[in-house]
Amino acid sequence: MRTHGKRFRNLVAAFDRERLYDPSEATQIVKRNASAKFDETVEIHIRLGVDPKKSDQNVRGTVNLPHGTGRTVRVIAFAKGDAAKAAEAAGADVVGEADLIERVKGGFADFDVAVATPDMMPAIGKELGRILAQKMPNPKAGTVSPNIGGAVRDIKAGKVEYRLDKTGIVHTIVGKASFNEQQITENLSVLLDAIVRAKPSAAKGTYLRSITLTSTMGPGVKVDPTRIKPTATTV
Repeated sequence: MRTHGKRFRNLVAAFDRERLYDPSEATQIVKRNASAKFDETVEIHIRLGVDPKKSDQNVRGTVNLPHGTGRTVRVIAFAKGDAAKAAEAAGADVVGEADLIERVKGGFADFDVAVATPDMMPAIGKELGRILAQKMPNPKAGTVSPNIGGAVRDIKAGKVEYRLDKTGIVHTIVGKASFNEQQITENLSVLLDAIVRAKPSAAKGTYLRSITLTSTMGPGVKVDPTRIKPTATTV
């Protein structure tokens, strides 16, 4: 069983872990607790009232966070010709076609997201299906697109993917501890708006079961799902 250190125990003792907090209050607590010697990532964990075993209740999509993620995302692009030039111009870290496929097969893994044009997918699926696994470009995640330049720009600007895991929980990020309170709460609201819009028609009962906000090294803070307000931020 995991044993937490004195620092973590002191953070836990400073707030009520069973209380459902307003998003603004939860953000304040998470920011206060992010006392590590690095800029901690602010994470969100959302339990949904869906059955992850049923394909008609799958929840997956992407959303552009208005204030980005605060992370430097390393993007590789599988493209050729003019599409490759567009990916390079948009800021892709590595661009290639057959040569990039061979490089990844050879063990290259220094990237966070892989994007591709549709014409590259047959070769990528055949050669890299098992290697890329969850990093495999996917149209639902916006990582397979004829407009590969736009896909790269969106990802670099703070586009995040959300997807339901096998336990019915969505795990993703909403910023950095160095963000101000408004930036984090607006990112949070935009993300939750997207997840609510993605509610499967087959889902019954309470959809947002629980929401927990935390930082990389901090304890989780429960957020009241009924107090999430739509944001006027355009995405």
